[in-house]
Amino acid sequence: MAVGTTFAFPLTVDQLEEINEYLATLEPSDIISWGLVNLPALYQSTAFGLTGLAGTDMASKLTSSPPELIFIDTMHHFQETLDLKDEVQQKYGLKVHVYGAEGVTNSREFAAKYGRQLWSTDESLYDYVAKVEPAQRAYRELGVESIITGRRASQGGARTHLKPLEVDSTGLHKLNPFFSWTFGQVQAYLDENKVPRNALLSQGYKSVGDWHNTAKSGEGDAGERAGRWAGKEKTECGLHQDYFKLKRLAFKTQREAELRSRDESFDPQIEHATLQVVEVSA
Repeated sequence: MAVGTTFAFPLTVDQLEEINEYLATLEPSDIISWGLVNLPALYQSTAFGLTGLAGTDMASKLTSSPPELIFIDTMHHFQETLDLKDEVQQKYGLKVHVYGAEGVTNSREFAAKYGRQLWSTDESLYDYVAKVEPAQRAYRELGVESIITGRRASQGGARTHLKPLEVDSTGLHKLNPFFSWTFGQVQAYLDENKVPRNALLSQGYKSVGDWHNTAKSGEGDAGERAGRWAGKEKTECGLHQDYFKLKRLAFKTQREAELRSRDESFDPQIEHATLQVVEVSA
């Protein structure tokens, strides 16, 4: 198979391995170019982090019709992140598809529907309803088959062994053009190309996510994602974890909550009185 040309989907394991061997020799802009030619229904999934911003800028320089953006509004973003979304949309003239938790439009409605501080009471359920389910709905409604991500191996955690192209459990192709770049390389690109970035990065933050799991990094904090999920053994937000596993956990939690609610509302005296009425009527 000539990996530089188009090919049929779905990919076999051998084809994916061969493609990754080829892509591993390329620079990020060349990997994006390859994706533009070869990958079906390609979008960019972004929370407007630094590497994602570099990807958006690169793609806009490679084609007059760069991939449209998908932004998951968790209802708990900093205002600075939402402002950056608008700035990027205006600068590059890109369509930004915004998806959020089903049936809610803001954090107050989210709390009313799912409970206050769901991220503390059930983190997996929070990840599912705020991020994973909206993303899957976006992919389904938009017909997405492939996405460009901003993930890099140097970010550590589950990303340490990242490859240029992955196929997840749902069959979605994830193109990781910056898999081999360091933070310094991303920063240099952003500076050289005058790419906009989150205003919080100049205020002591290293990495920006939801306001409830993002803190300013202290002096001596290691890692470019310092300040995220402080005190927790967590390195991924949920979007890049196994979809079916998170879905099962979410449904299990919701089912348990329904059963607890039913048990708490059960009154034996009322039940006994109801049975007596039924017996007398019979």
